[in-house]
Amino acid sequence: MDDRYDVVVIGGGPAGLSGALTLARARRSVLVVDAGQPRNAPAGQVHGLLGQDGVAPAELLAAARGDVTRHGGQVTAGTVTTVTRDDGTGFLVTLADGRITRARRLLVATGGVDRLPDIAGLADRWGRDVLHCPYCHGFEVADRRIGVIADGPLAVPQALLWRQWSDQVLLLRHHGPAPDPGQAEQLAARAVPVVDGPVTGLTVDHDRLTGVRLADGTTVAVDALVVASRLTVRADPLAALGLVPSDAEHQGHVVGTLLPADPSGATAVPGVWVAGNASSVTAQVVTAAGQGVTAAAAINADLVAEDTDRAVDGYRRDLATMFEQDAWEERYRSRTAVWSGRPNPQLVVEAGDLTPGRALDVGCGEGADAVWLAGRGWQVTAVDLAPTAVQRARAHAAAAGVGDRVTVRHADLRVTPPEPGAYDLVSAHYVHLPAAAWRDLVARLADAVAPGGTLLIVGHHPWDLRTTARRMHFPDLMFTAEQAADLLDPNRWQVTVAQARPRATTDHDGRDVTVHDAVLTARRLA
Repeated sequence: MDDRYDVVVIGGGPAGLSGALTLARARRSVLVVDAGQPRNAPAGQVHGLLGQDGVAPAELLAAARGDVTRHGGQVTAGTVTTVTRDDGTGFLVTLADGRITRARRLLVATGGVDRLPDIAGLADRWGRDVLHCPYCHGFEVADRRIGVIADGPLAVPQALLWRQWSDQVLLLRHHGPAPDPGQAEQLAARAVPVVDGPVTGLTVDHDRLTGVRLADGTTVAVDALVVASRLTVRADPLAALGLVPSDAEHQGHVVGTLLPADPSGATAVPGVWVAGNASSVTAQVVTAAGQGVTAAAAINADLVAEDTDRAVDGYRRDLATMFEQDAWEERYRSRTAVWSGRPNPQLVVEAGDLTPGRALDVGCGEGADAVWLAGRGWQVTAVDLAPTAVQRARAHAAAAGVGDRVTVRHADLRVTPPEPGAYDLVSAHYVHLPAAAWRDLVARLADAVAPGGTLLIVGHHPWDLRTTARRMHFPDLMFTAEQAADLLDPNRWQVTVAQARPRATTDHDGRDVTVHDAVLTARRLA
């Protein structure tokens, strides 16, 4: 059990495990806390589950736990005792053995406890030949003697329903009211006898139900008994969250308690979903599993929305800070060398045949471009935002023997523009800024080019976002050569190159990949 999960599922029955499997397959960290008290544990088989009809409940749950763990989810045996708020939106989940974990969201699939009529021996036969759901067990007792114990207002409809499976159905009035005239007529028409008198016990022979004893001492032969249980939801650990059970109704009558939820399973407590018998007293295994899937999908969607909101906040923060001096300085200080020490390849291609003069290297980094230009006879002014980069560029130029041809300055050209018309080459490689700031900077760099001089702008092409090269994902900061060219006055500039130029490299996993540089080369006419 880890100390934090996207989702903690309370309850390891069909609803909880189905929800956990869906969440694990959605690549969420998920923990199922299983108290080992499934409602259908007394039953010998699960029915109505497509492809698994007749499977033992324990076998089904064991296979389901395997599915969850095989997909990365975790299952732990334990009982949740309390759940409280943690950090405003999350939850602190405490187990009976003292273990504690945290969750961003909760899926409550605690099920419920069946409260049976107070008849001696009844609970011992529950799930075997004392039944409640014809769709779960009716086929297995078809054509046998079935006694329906009237212990509430739904007894007559229940007897008529079970009549579908057998023509030997008896209504045992027990403590229930006598059928009204209309009901009596329905029972008579369907040949369902009404047996008066309370039921006081069961008769069993060789672990097989054979009948019921009435208060007057007589015995009525039956092979199966049908009771209307009252399902009480397990919700005590959730009290601190204000999640309180309410009455569950069926056909207008209270038949138990549940945790109210909308169709997706969302409760009135933000971040808490519920599925299975904890929210529906009539949910069978297949229904509970479906509710678990529905709730899990809603939980994942809610987490996706939260993750997206957090990402947007981080994106905006990064966009506002990561291209500023402090962020660049931190980047340089964190490593002894950020760049390869080789000149940018597009500079070599585009400036290799130019006549040396004065050059401005914008965002010079550790000085590789400035040193290469100086080595070819250029007088270079190199500028950068980061003081550490400036120091390294000076050291690089000195070590390369061109310190007298390279002047490195700490400057932000957005604040202090370069001298107009002063440079025969202005070179800016991979200077990415928000759109408005980038357009303004291009205009300033263009103004710094002398008549007849060259403007070289190179950037990461937006196509690179499609590759595994793992560019920082800031689509609005990337540009094409054509977008850069559109910023130049055609009456003053001749664009000689505007293309997406492929370049071979390797990604972070060592795979060969092709990226594209947006390359703009333009000559100033006047």
